[in-house]
Amino acid sequence: MKSFWKGFWLLANPRFWVASTVPMLVGTALAYGMTGKFNFYWFIISLVGLYFIEIGKMAANELVDYLAGVDLAVAADHLTPFSGGRNRVIINGRLQIRDVLIITVVMLTLGGLVGLYITFFHEPRIFYIGTAGLFLAAAYSLPPFKFSYRGLGEIAVGLAFGPLIVSGAFVVQTHFFTEEVLLVSLPIGFLITNVLFINQYPDYEADKLCNKRNWVVRLGKTKGLKVYRALFVLTYLSIVALYIRTNNPLWLLSFVSLPLVIQAVRIAAAALDDIPTLVSANVNTLWAYQINGFTMLLSALLNHYFLR
Repeated sequence: MKSFWKGFWLLANPRFWVASTVPMLVGTALAYGMTGKFNFYWFIISLVGLYFIEIGKMAANELVDYLAGVDLAVAADHLTPFSGGRNRVIINGRLQIRDVLIITVVMLTLGGLVGLYITFFHEPRIFYIGTAGLFLAAAYSLPPFKFSYRGLGEIAVGLAFGPLIVSGAFVVQTHFFTEEVLLVSLPIGFLITNVLFINQYPDYEADKLCNKRNWVVRLGKTKGLKVYRALFVLTYLSIVALYIRTNNPLWLLSFVSLPLVIQAVRIAAAALDDIPTLVSANVNTLWAYQINGFTMLLSALLNHYFLR
């Protein structure tokens, strides 16, 4: 049992929960900035439910990638902290296939139950947001959908970590929805999609071999760089649009991450096949996501000073 829990926490890897925590915090901060209210209890309940779904999604992805042979196909010199199957709990014998399957089912089920609890006792609209989020989390890896194998995984991640989580966090606190919530979610959605996109480069050969046809495999490494640049451009254009719509200049603080982004694009362009060097682009993209999350959190908290 002790070895199971060690394997579980390796699989769950709380360090990677930052991806879902950022939109949760920004959506909650925006709600506070608009209403001046913060319900700590329902925030924690929502966060726990979100983490259940996040763990379930990671477990499902670990299981499907292992069964498809992707994890075994990644060359040793291509393994990075950002590679798919980075936990390698099945390959390294930390967990059995059955264990990971059970974790997938239990975590996704618990996430769904938390969503129902919020729906029936606090905010009915969470049913629709939560159902969509749960579906995307499961369909990302699991058959028959297997979005990550069919070039739909990037869209699923962008929608889930952008509009769905931000709007869900906002509605839990306010019991209403505004178009500003959608605008705030767009930069987060574009950036987290780019985090996923650049993370696919080290696994390109393995994914191609195992027919995991994500965007990088479909486009190729060189053409894929255009998408990488475009997603960054869309990120900062959406931030400008947010400033124009709200008259809140604090949203423009996100541009402090621009030097990291420029450096990441240059590194990626120069080191497509040099994985140890390319990792710096992965790191910069992740840092840009976190920095933007922090600046947007601050902007959202102070948003009421600029409301028209």
